[in-house]
Amino acid sequence: MGFHSGGWFAYIRYDEERDRPEVSRALLQRVMAYARPYWGQVALMVGLIILTSLFNLIPPLLYRDLLDNALPNRDTSRLNLLALGVIGIPILVGLIGVAQRLFGARIGEGIICDLRQALYAHMQRMSLRFFTHTRTGEMMSRLNNDVIGAQRAVTGTMVNIITNLISLVSTLVIMLSLEWRLTLLGVTILPLFIVPARRVGRVLRRVAREQMAHNAEMNAQMNETLNVSGALLVKIFGRERDEMERFSERASRVRDIGVRQALIGRWFFMGLGLAGALGTALIFWLGGHMVLRGTFTVGTIIAFGAYLTQLYGPLSALTNARVEFATSLVSFERVFEVLDLPVEIDDRPGAVSWEKAKGHVRFEKVSFSYVDEDSAMGLADVPRFSRGPQASFVLSKGGTAATLGKEGKEPRWALRDLSFEIRPGQLVALVGPSGAGKTSITYLLPRLYDPTEGHITVDGHDLCNIKLASLARDIGMVTQETFLLHDTIRANLLYAKPDATPAELEAACRTANIHDFIVDLPEGYDTVVGERGYRLSGGERQRIAIARIILKDPRILILDEATSHLDSQSEALIQQALESVMEGRTSLVIAHRLSTILSADQILVLDGGRLVERGTHTDLLAQDGMYASLYHTQFRDKGVSSSPTSTPR
Repeated sequence: MGFHSGGWFAYIRYDEERDRPEVSRALLQRVMAYARPYWGQVALMVGLIILTSLFNLIPPLLYRDLLDNALPNRDTSRLNLLALGVIGIPILVGLIGVAQRLFGARIGEGIICDLRQALYAHMQRMSLRFFTHTRTGEMMSRLNNDVIGAQRAVTGTMVNIITNLISLVSTLVIMLSLEWRLTLLGVTILPLFIVPARRVGRVLRRVAREQMAHNAEMNAQMNETLNVSGALLVKIFGRERDEMERFSERASRVRDIGVRQALIGRWFFMGLGLAGALGTALIFWLGGHMVLRGTFTVGTIIAFGAYLTQLYGPLSALTNARVEFATSLVSFERVFEVLDLPVEIDDRPGAVSWEKAKGHVRFEKVSFSYVDEDSAMGLADVPRFSRGPQASFVLSKGGTAATLGKEGKEPRWALRDLSFEIRPGQLVALVGPSGAGKTSITYLLPRLYDPTEGHITVDGHDLCNIKLASLARDIGMVTQETFLLHDTIRANLLYAKPDATPAELEAACRTANIHDFIVDLPEGYDTVVGERGYRLSGGERQRIAIARIILKDPRILILDEATSHLDSQSEALIQQALESVMEGRTSLVIAHRLSTILSADQILVLDGGRLVERGTHTDLLAQDGMYASLYHTQFRDKGVSSSPTSTPR
């Protein structure tokens, strides 16, 4: 499934000359849809805004009455009432403002929560291909910076537009009632506000998108280098200074673009201030002459001057609101870019589920390329997808490079025309040189990717027609690189079965040969393992991962049983645990040990993504082909320390 006319660019048309998207009604409707659940609170907030605007119109009238009536007539009672009014109205306006802020905060935080939940849920549904094409920092930027920017558009810019619009209209009405000629004179400088705003709006919008891009790059580097794996890589190669320089360069770009944005805004506001000062000067000059001629009173011109300030303030804000709104819509566009990315791996209509799989697996003429022009890519590919034919992408997985060239070129296959069968309860070992396609097979079976060609069936059902929840429940996978959450051992185990009892946890850990180690820790099962489990050794992490799979109790088991980096004791413990967990299950294993190969019901030998040999250990040795060569170079020397404890099945 690729991008189509109904996708995200259906409401964002790219304007190459102005270097910005032209916002359509569809985008605005979608933005407002996120405020729709809060319409009741929005209505209350608008009502409070109207009240505030009306109360703000009263003080200039009090000043006029003070100058024209209370002081000339020496009316003490009137003076006292006017003084109370001058004090009371700001208090009342302040209290209304608190209530207005309360509703605004509820609306804004609600929208932030809704957007983040929608983004996170959509990212969770994305295929593994999306994550291999997207840096973590970019996703964090969308979830944090862009969502907050979108929230400001609704609760900041839109609220300001409503507030200033109401204030502007009410002020104009009362100014026209006081003196229509001066009001028209004050309005004549309106073009001085509008013309600069159009130009500045385009510039600020472009700068805002550049700023978000630079922020995403900086966040990506922080996420890559400030986790355990990244920090270890940097230290091993002694690249601390290089990384600091690279980060300094990216942080400087963020700083420079921020300074540029601030200066553009400052010059713009200075221009608006000068325009407002010019209008005020004209009003006082002409109004002063009218007072000298006795056309109206001093109090009236003082009130008119105050209203003029209230006119130019909202007018300036409304002019800038267009700039701010256009800028803040960039955040919505970036959020919607993610929400509109097609989900590559999803339940099809009519997909089936089952109580428990039997574990009968068939691959039927399966071909697979990691990069497919019809598949969803990462965030970095979104702009390129909207601009026409693409240059080639390269992705390396499992040692196999899969390349998709420009349109019309044949992709490079990770797997090609692969057919085999695993019967329920059988153990099948995958053998082959690096890059042969072994890992690709283990990714296709749990449907982390879909085959480019051919079909995979489980119990006679096409994998694409089985609900993902059923596959996740009945297929367990232990990868070579074990991942543990930065949490307790107990929490990591319960990730497989949240309702597991302490007795079940202990039984699983005993089977995985890790229980004794855990209980010897100061905090036992409540020991925090650290980020990615790095407070534990490789063997300890793997045994916890095996215990987690035992708790899950899947019918089909996928194992990358790499133990070459472990000491002999850990290797032996893990081998015993693996033999226990594989018993009675359909098992697909990337074999690194002779005992697994000898125990296998069937050995599949892969080379260049193709199945070149199959059979038992004895049959394949007799053929004296690739397997025999691999056996003599990779496995035979392990026979002494890793001899099987059971006869082949």
